[in-house]
Amino acid sequence: MAAFRQQDEILVRRFSDALWLEFGLGDRTRSAYESDLKHLSLWLEARPNKPLLQHAKRADILGWISQGMATGLKASTAARRLSGLRRFYRYLMREAIIAEDPTLRIDSPNQPRRLPDALTESDIDLLLAEPDTALPIELRDRAMLEIVYGCGLRVSELVGLTVDQVNLRQGVVRITGKGGKERLVPMGEEALDWLIAYMQDARNELLKNRPSDALFPGNRTLPMTRQTFWHRIKLYASRAGIRKKLSPHTLRHAFATHLLNHGADLRVVQMLLGHSDLSTTQIYTHVARQRLQSLHGEHHPRG
Repeated sequence: MAAFRQQDEILVRRFSDALWLEFGLGDRTRSAYESDLKHLSLWLEARPNKPLLQHAKRADILGWISQGMATGLKASTAARRLSGLRRFYRYLMREAIIAEDPTLRIDSPNQPRRLPDALTESDIDLLLAEPDTALPIELRDRAMLEIVYGCGLRVSELVGLTVDQVNLRQGVVRITGKGGKERLVPMGEEALDWLIAYMQDARNELLKNRPSDALFPGNRTLPMTRQTFWHRIKLYASRAGIRKKLSPHTLRHAFATHLLNHGADLRVVQMLLGHSDLSTTQIYTHVARQRLQSLHGEHHPRG
């Protein structure tokens, strides 16, 4: 790559130093920012008016990004570049080097939404059957797995449950989701049965009869942490021989996908998941559609 223009190089070096001093960013991240800014500087130098980085306009930034994408740059890479530029120009604004941020009204390139890996219903059966429910701690885990799959909860919602959020008579859980919004979610018979068994046979033993509001205590009377529950999921998946890539929200993803596979209305699934935007729920329709296409290919005579 050609040499950096000196004025641009000095600014970029100062910006990189600030990232290290103020935010503790590592060498790799700072090096990526520096490389992108050098690339932009050289591109600007080839323009008729040869603007420096600090004199670049919105049209210049758009032109650089558009040219990159036209020559095969991935949307994710373009979005990362733009993120770095935003940080750079915010720094120049803060240092009073520029009066206007050229990235202010530039939208990030559209990136394809990553489809979550969904466990099959057979995978779920294997996973849920893995805890040894003769052991109090694993009976607790079985109840947690049943609740998170049966209700589609976020892990943070699950581990934060208190006893008074559960209505065993009505079979519903009252969830306070993102933004403090409340929703009532039905548990289903299986989840309800396992929760009752846990509360009758294991919870007090795990608490050693100490008082606690936490429905699923982890250490002493405190709620289980998200990290601990994630560790428990991986443990049971390993024991069940499930080799798929999992995430803390694997069971929530499975909940949504399996509902759609069985014909549930998308807006009902949105309500159960606590999504404020239907487009967030719609990603699961792609997973469900892939499953339908797979079944068609396997079983239809012209598949």
